[in-house]
Amino acid sequence: MTSGAEQALRRMEAADRGFTARRLRLWVICAALLAFYAISWRLAGIDLHKLAVGLPKLGRWLATAWPPDLHELPLFALRTAETVAMAAIGTTLAVLLALPMAILASRPLTPWPRLYHPARWFLNTLRGIDSFVFALLFVAAVGLGPFAGVLGIALHTWGSAAKQFADHLESANLGPLEAVRTTGAGRLTAILYALVPDVAPVMLSTALFWWEFNVRASTVLGVVGAGGIGQELKNSMDLLDFPRLVTIIAVILVVVTALDQFSGWLRRRLA
Repeated sequence: MTSGAEQALRRMEAADRGFTARRLRLWVICAALLAFYAISWRLAGIDLHKLAVGLPKLGRWLATAWPPDLHELPLFALRTAETVAMAAIGTTLAVLLALPMAILASRPLTPWPRLYHPARWFLNTLRGIDSFVFALLFVAAVGLGPFAGVLGIALHTWGSAAKQFADHLESANLGPLEAVRTTGAGRLTAILYALVPDVAPVMLSTALFWWEFNVRASTVLGVVGAGGIGQELKNSMDLLDFPRLVTIIAVILVVVTALDQFSGWLRRRLA
């Protein structure tokens, strides 16, 4: 009886020590998070006084935005069409480049295992540089206009889409692929007939996601001179022409909402 009581006491003491250690770790984590957000608050320059002063000014500007200026609606429609075209061509080019790169960056499928890590590093580099930065670089290289935006979208999306495609390939069921390989079929033939049908729907859904994402992202590429509706948006902001600005924002919202609905419908059909 005494031995059992001693064992129970020892277990209780061990639990208390563990609880104290866990509590100490929790306090340390909380203190680290508070310090992180305190430093971040200071580095981000958060100033609630400036916000309180600026909001009434913004309200007065928005009050002057009504009624919207519809005189340049045909021009806005043309610039919006440029934006959609930039996203479509850039995304399509990126997906075509991403497919072979995804095979290289997929550990069980790559024909050259030594290229697996370099391929992943290359994709991480493309993903790490935003399309806005790429567009800025290409404006300097090819000049102002939507072509620079297409190149910027294509490079960033290439890295992001290829990484997602490679992850889908690595998580796919490779049983049918191995079965086809045992018949003597080549690696590429086995991938096309045994693996691609299984992963095609999710890859198409991923491509649609990047297309609609790039439509939204393309609206600001005009700020760096990469064409599209973003260029008119920047001009309106520079001139403080708020009726024109509200019209442009309304056009962007209508187009983006319509494309989101269309893309969602397509993804549901592919599911």
